[in-house]
Amino acid sequence: MAKQDYYATLGVARDASSDDIRKAYRKLAMQYHPDRNPGDASAEAKFKEINEANDVLKDEQKRGAYDRFGHAAFENGGGGQQGFGDGAGLGDIFDQMFGEFMGGGRGRGRRGPRAGNDIRAAVEISMEEAFGGSKKTIRVPTRVSCEACSGTGSESKEATSENCAACGGSGKVRAQQGFFIVERTCPTCSGAGRVVRNPCRICAGSGTVQRERSLQVNIPAGVEDGTRIRLTGEGEAGGPGGPPGDLFVHIGVRAHEIFQREGANILCHVPIRMTQAALGADVEVPSIDGSKARVKIPPGTQTGAQFRLRNKGFSVLRSHQRGDMFIQITVETPQHLTAQQRELLEKFESDATAHGKGSPQTAGFFAKVRDFFDKHGRG
Repeated sequence: MAKQDYYATLGVARDASSDDIRKAYRKLAMQYHPDRNPGDASAEAKFKEINEANDVLKDEQKRGAYDRFGHAAFENGGGGQQGFGDGAGLGDIFDQMFGEFMGGGRGRGRRGPRAGNDIRAAVEISMEEAFGGSKKTIRVPTRVSCEACSGTGSESKEATSENCAACGGSGKVRAQQGFFIVERTCPTCSGAGRVVRNPCRICAGSGTVQRERSLQVNIPAGVEDGTRIRLTGEGEAGGPGGPPGDLFVHIGVRAHEIFQREGANILCHVPIRMTQAALGADVEVPSIDGSKARVKIPPGTQTGAQFRLRNKGFSVLRSHQRGDMFIQITVETPQHLTAQQRELLEKFESDATAHGKGSPQTAGFFAKVRDFFDKHGRG
């Protein structure tokens, strides 16, 4: 079955910016991650397609190659004369096309053992976990070293290999394409230049098998939404003698019901009663670390007033410092008044109207309104 267009896989336009691609990938990765869809084979397959598309489109060279040649730019032996090796960028493609004429075709020598692929995973944490740091156990589908042959790829468990007959040990094969000689990765040995003499029956000589691994990820305090953590050597196992790839863990931080993070600072919206705003009050508010703090609200406080609590904000990554917390006040108008409350407020309004004091902004605004009408002869 033909592969779906990478842009369609991520749901972005072909002229999408790098930021648009990153956002689309993060959203889909969180939606189809195996941890969120246990036992759902279709979600796991979709997750792999999303990662494959993102690997290409996030890289400018790979994206350029894909835009020009489509999936053929990354075929490994399956694209006939159009294949340009696995994951080649534009620079690699031009080098392959012109290398023979520039004297670089025969002088490259053979490639080393195949390195393992990098893999990606996504983890969602709470804001409290982002503040204090945490440890998360994740499950990732990956390729691990074959136990049957100890990763050698050989039935005898010894790294016995010989030069690949298809490429003569160079790891590359060439094909004539018009006036050009195109060089690509050898499909027989996957570019290693050598093949196992007596391949393992379990892994067919690759030295790796598909497994699901559980890994513990240490998430540092102060991590931000969208942070990528790299675990060196925790990716897929390489071919016989090849190094493993890396694991990249993308961190997503859930929105909090009380706090909003702004860098190292925290914003907390606090509603207070009209009487508290008029008379003044002491209000108890929570802190992200679980402690309590008291804020003194002075008499006459208006909606939008802010109060700063130093060192009550978010932890700073790789530092013992903390930001500040800002309390933003909203004065709430009372609803569902009792008869007594209504009577008291009506008396308050009568007194305020008679004396014209206590609400300077209101008085000032309506004074300007009267002047405006007078100016236009509508007084």
